[in-house]
Amino acid sequence: MELLLGALFIFIARTVDVSMATVRTIFTIRGKRLQAAIIGFVEVIIYISALGMIVQNLDKIINLIAYGLGFASGILVGSKIEERLALGYVTVQVTISNHLDDDDMVILLREAGFGVTIFDAYGLEGPKKVLNIFALRKNLQQIIDLIKSVEEDSFITVMDARSTIGGYIKMTKKK
Repeated sequence: MELLLGALFIFIARTVDVSMATVRTIFTIRGKRLQAAIIGFVEVIIYISALGMIVQNLDKIINLIAYGLGFASGILVGSKIEERLALGYVTVQVTISNHLDDDDMVILLREAGFGVTIFDAYGLEGPKKVLNIFALRKNLQQIIDLIKSVEEDSFITVMDARSTIGGYIKMTKKK
């Protein structure tokens, strides 16, 4: 029983510390240094605790398996947490056919509060229009839904953007 509880502790500890490492990395990339440092402090304490149990019991294969499974589980959980947090900004680039009335899409996006820049382009099949939308990452699905409601076959590219200087971005109201 003690062996199973130890393996369970190792699994849970690794799941938590690797999840925290994923979120810490995203915070660091996004410039949230203080939050990243605090997460890193807690993360390393959990990591050392799990590692200590492994080192003290190297002959127990179940602990090694729990350690590996916890690591893998932590990657899955951490990426899911990061996805839910949706930190940062995205640049959404939409390429539409030139014959399509781009005003409908631009008006719809602007009425929803998004800044849209539009310019002419030329593709394999001739003239196109390209729309650039810079937004909070948490608004990405809303933008995609609006675009698809006007033109299902739009070509959409989403790029992470670290920050913005000037321009227009939809801000959510704080309660």
